[in-house]
Amino acid sequence: MQAALPSSARPNVALYASVARLGFRRQFAYPQAALWGLITNLFFGVLRIAVLVALFGSKPQVAGLTVQDAITYTGLTQAFIMALSLFGWTDLMRTVHRGEVASDLLRPHDLLYWWAAQDAGRAVGQFVLRGLPMLTLFALVWGATFPAGATGWLLTTLSLLLAWACGFAFRFLVNCAAFWSPDAVGIGRFAWAVLGLGSGFLMPLAFFPQWFQTVLAFTPFPSMMNTTVEVWLGVKTGPEAWAAVAVQVGWALLLFALAASVLSRGLRRLEVAGG
Repeated sequence: MQAALPSSARPNVALYASVARLGFRRQFAYPQAALWGLITNLFFGVLRIAVLVALFGSKPQVAGLTVQDAITYTGLTQAFIMALSLFGWTDLMRTVHRGEVASDLLRPHDLLYWWAAQDAGRAVGQFVLRGLPMLTLFALVWGATFPAGATGWLLTTLSLLLAWACGFAFRFLVNCAAFWSPDAVGIGRFAWAVLGLGSGFLMPLAFFPQWFQTVLAFTPFPSMMNTTVEVWLGVKTGPEAWAAVAVQVGWALLLFALAASVLSRGLRRLEVAGG
């Protein structure tokens, strides 16, 4: 079996840009599914707002967040669900279990770059279809806030891109379990639960005990969404915000390096076992 191109090879930018465009366009193939997905996200968003508002009660702030911050947080997390695949992603493991990865390896591309390009296009498509309408609805109906000034928008945009990069690399690593385990889907379910908790999707990380926040600070999970939310809300500003984005850069580089290494080992095992 022919292996994928070595990671040291120069990536074909035009090829991966085309893959990203296809990933983007594919999201518009079923607009009715996107509409119903948006309605579902909105329904659960309303429920989450009710829970958070009840948590605040008569308090003006909880853990440094106002009620308006909590509403904006809910809108952001609901908007990012599909763009950041917070409920999981199993595309790679399915190709491994079905044997389709063999044909993927015959194509003139690096498997990690190819999946990253496809997922980037998918993420942008989902953000356009479901993320932007969700944010618009939260702004119109509940007065959700937006980043302050050009610097706020720049930091938020950088942080969101890095959140996707960290999340994709983590999801790719989890999918690589399929090279060793026939129950990679089960491993994935556990990983997605950890992702939902550690990234701040289920609840703002500021609401958790300090010791738990300290533990999470040594993991990449806050970089997969919580950092972006805090930069958006202005919880982190100035040098603190830039430092948080720098941490995201570090985690993105480390996770991509780990993903490339694990993929290389997985492909060698696949070749030995499968010929």
